[in-house]
Amino acid sequence: MKEDFWRLLAIVIFSFLLGLLTGHILLCLLIGLAGFMYWQYRALRQLMLWLHGRSAQVPPDTPSLVDEIAREFEYQGLQQQHHKQKLSGMLKRFQEAISALPDAVVALGEHDEIEWANEKAQNYIGVKWPQDSGQRISNLVRYPKLVALLANKSEINLARRIEIISPVNQNLRIEVRIAPYGENQRLLVARNITRIHRANQMRSDFIANASHELRTPLTVVAGYLEAFGNDDEGSPDLWREQIERMRKQTTRMQRLIDDLLRLASLESEIDQESHDEVNITDLIEIIAREAKDLSGKLSHKIVVKANPDLWLKGRYKELHSAFSNIVFNAIKYSPEKANIEISWYRDENGAHFSVRDHGDGIAAEHIPRLTERFYRVDEGRSREKGGTGLGLAIVKHVLARHEASLHIDSEHGDGSIFRCDFPEKAIIDKSATPLPESLSA
Repeated sequence: MKEDFWRLLAIVIFSFLLGLLTGHILLCLLIGLAGFMYWQYRALRQLMLWLHGRSAQVPPDTPSLVDEIAREFEYQGLQQQHHKQKLSGMLKRFQEAISALPDAVVALGEHDEIEWANEKAQNYIGVKWPQDSGQRISNLVRYPKLVALLANKSEINLARRIEIISPVNQNLRIEVRIAPYGENQRLLVARNITRIHRANQMRSDFIANASHELRTPLTVVAGYLEAFGNDDEGSPDLWREQIERMRKQTTRMQRLIDDLLRLASLESEIDQESHDEVNITDLIEIIAREAKDLSGKLSHKIVVKANPDLWLKGRYKELHSAFSNIVFNAIKYSPEKANIEISWYRDENGAHFSVRDHGDGIAAEHIPRLTERFYRVDEGRSREKGGTGLGLAIVKHVLARHEASLHIDSEHGDGSIFRCDFPEKAIIDKSATPLPESLSA
């Protein structure tokens, strides 16, 4: 910048002196300034041509401010090229790492078009990279569950996982998850769960078959024990107490087998889309009467608060099984004459079936494991109450089949609240149902 200033000052002085000699000072100054401006214009034009790449790769060497600008552009260009190479290397290593994963990974754009995919994507879902670049994933993998998962972009839905048969290999079963990243972009991850599925299937089949095989001899034993127990003349008094104990244990084993079969059925049965319209208020009233019979001499007070206009899309038998398990647990673990509060209501988060008891409560460390099979907070106390350890596992599976969830709020010594949360789409509001024309007239 100093060079340009001294250069301009020198031209002005020279033009002024020349004007004094010739007697045309203003004209000489104008000619000198015009020459200086033309020289600067040529330098700027060379800079522009160099920036556009029309001239040599070497920047213009002009002793002026333009030269400093060119050098700065050259430095910034070299820095940018260095950063670009660094980012390209990082991206290449990242893609290599993603390609090495055992899962299929597909990067989706705003409209679910394929932006990138690793090699496993071809083996699991048939997406080839780069041949399928720009294609919509739903055009290549046409499964209704996947299409529905892609269509719903809510945060709750993004946490879901679906299981489908691989469109490439019918012997493969894959689990598909979708996670958001970047701006309006999503990542589809498909994992091979064939071995896990087969192991679970073998376990379910074993439990179901073993339960079926045990049911027949157990029924025979229970029948003989009942006959001996009712035979007052043929059964000695010394045997009656032992026979009664055996009858209680066979009854407990029968309940355990029934629960195992019910759980195996829930796990193996394919989830159907069609649901019935279930009147939850009527269902709760039936369960409340059954709970009253179960309470017997303990005289628990069962309080029901239910919205009669609030119905559900679901399966009646499964919902009865889940709700009754929760209510019967409250009866078993509540003290004599305690209140059992059953609620069925709706708020901004959906519909909720809630059961509150006033028992001993559950310590916080046990709550995450309550829905595990055969998990017991207190082994001795649970067996005394006749529990099988499968009730809440059945509840969890029923709710999962209805896209609902179980929330447990409890403190040791302060009772418990078991709440089943159902999504808004499962709700049927009968108060909003229009009356038939014959009734509304």
